[in-house]
Amino acid sequence: MSLERKERKLFLKDGTIIMNMMNIAEKRRESGIGRLELEQLVDRTIKESGALDASKILIIPPDITRFHSRAGLITDLLVEQLGSRVAAVLPAIGTHAPMTENEIAQMYPLCPRTLFRVHDWRKDVVELGTIPEERVAEISGGKVRYYYPIQTNKILAFGDIDLVFSIGQVVPHEVAGMANHAKNIFVGTGGKEAIDKSHYLGATCGMESIMGRIDTPVRNLFDDALDLSKTRLPAIVWILTVIGTAGDGSLMQQGYFAGYDRKCFEEACALSAEINIALFDKPLRKAVVWLDPSEYRSTWLGNKSIYRLRMAMADDSELIILAPGLRSFGEDAQIDAVIRSFGYRPSAEIQGLVAREPALSQNLSAAAHLIHGSSEGRFTISYAPGPAMTREEIESVGYRYMDLEKAKSRYLPEGRLAGAGLYSTVDGEEYFFVPNPALGLWSTAERMAGVKKP
Repeated sequence: MSLERKERKLFLKDGTIIMNMMNIAEKRRESGIGRLELEQLVDRTIKESGALDASKILIIPPDITRFHSRAGLITDLLVEQLGSRVAAVLPAIGTHAPMTENEIAQMYPLCPRTLFRVHDWRKDVVELGTIPEERVAEISGGKVRYYYPIQTNKILAFGDIDLVFSIGQVVPHEVAGMANHAKNIFVGTGGKEAIDKSHYLGATCGMESIMGRIDTPVRNLFDDALDLSKTRLPAIVWILTVIGTAGDGSLMQQGYFAGYDRKCFEEACALSAEINIALFDKPLRKAVVWLDPSEYRSTWLGNKSIYRLRMAMADDSELIILAPGLRSFGEDAQIDAVIRSFGYRPSAEIQGLVAREPALSQNLSAAAHLIHGSSEGRFTISYAPGPAMTREEIESVGYRYMDLEKAKSRYLPEGRLAGAGLYSTVDGEEYFFVPNPALGLWSTAERMAGVKKP
């Protein structure tokens, strides 16, 4: 179900037209989008969106796991320019742990702390409608059969909000294919049942057929949800960024897209597919991933190392994950307990367990995560955690253990972080190094057949 509407108009609650045909797209390939240009783009977005005519605005940015998205700066600029019109800032944490005071200060230094609200995916949601079982079965190709509840944080339905700015980074994603747009609403501020069902849908359909693609079963689900609930939601302005890597390995913003329909998302996806997907002629024999301890504290987040590299890995190869900040498997105690109970297993095993184990059937997002965190038996996964996780814990969930200091000494290029690329150890062992798995997708041309690349 498409979000392209015949009447491209959105209204405040009193019926006033606030936008018409807004579409802002800016791309910079070489130098990136600088601070001054970004300020101008945000200013233009505010004016063209009609935000100055709104009286109660909600901003939904990402959490610290998208620190490099530049959403923090965009949020600061919106709050600075819109002032008292901003009623609240609701980070789209989804299933993640709430942001700490330090994380908020780091990512949103200019936003008053009084504006921030915490989304509780178990308690703070309202149901806006349902997608029938038959439609979900159709979307999934018959792989799952259940209805999907359209859930979001209650502030969107009952907060008397005039306008929403949904901000985030478009990048290849293991559940939706490409991150953001409606996912920011129905996962970032969604409820447990909806998140469970959307994630399990993606897992059963297979990540290899989803990652890096714009139109996927889960994206179709989110598109349907947005279309069915549009009369119960405030007007939403999407602000989407695309982040690339400069020649020296530093990050830079290469895209800014804003609008109120799906077009801005499609344009952002096209740019992200071009700059965030790296294709190899042949699979990798060894890959090493560094997880920044300020961002990655759980395998729930850190397994992006597996998601984003699994299509690049050869059979019988090795993936090594350097995780100095690792201290848990799940982002909350309940999910952590499920992961510890069942461990990471191939899809067929997890689907069999879901059919007979209530602990998994009642926590489908955890079941999906266990599938996502498996190599499907094709390659080995070694975790090198910091002192907060033991060898016994790592091995209990199905991974190999590696000593962190020894792994750093051997595999950190020249003893420091560097850009993604091929490196060799002092004794000549070649490996591919990734400093942050959240920023891209690595695969082979054969496994990404059908995805457009220039």
